[in-house]
Amino acid sequence: MLPSIRIRSEILEALFAHARANSPNESCGLLAGRNSEITMFYPAENASSTPSTKYEIAPRDLFHIVRELRAANLELLAIYHSHPSSGNSPSPTDIATAYYPDTAHIIVSPRAGTSNPIRAFQIREGKVTELRIESA
Repeated sequence: MLPSIRIRSEILEALFAHARANSPNESCGLLAGRNSEITMFYPAENASSTPSTKYEIAPRDLFHIVRELRAANLELLAIYHSHPSSGNSPSPTDIATAYYPDTAHIIVSPRAGTSNPIRAFQIREGKVTELRIESA
């Protein structure tokens, strides 16, 4: 059995909606909660110079979100982004820039007909492990 991550169903819906709204560019954001359950979604602006193929959370959004997390005593549990024109497995860039090994990486594919549009991964020292998503 795969290791798992718990995400509230309304957060899953919000992730998919955010990815579709920002397509053909990648969308991004942070996910937080307590006790290993994601209860909050913080969408962010993609500040990448090539937003159709790469994401970079805008520094002002990152600063604002981290302040909110601290004020609410929430844990950063996942980093989210979308792959609007490719599969939702971690790309070589995703693996190389996975700087938070204890944080899950959620990748959404907003393309119609994708059988598993939201997937979660643990990326640690270049090794990728898929996580089972449990809807809370």
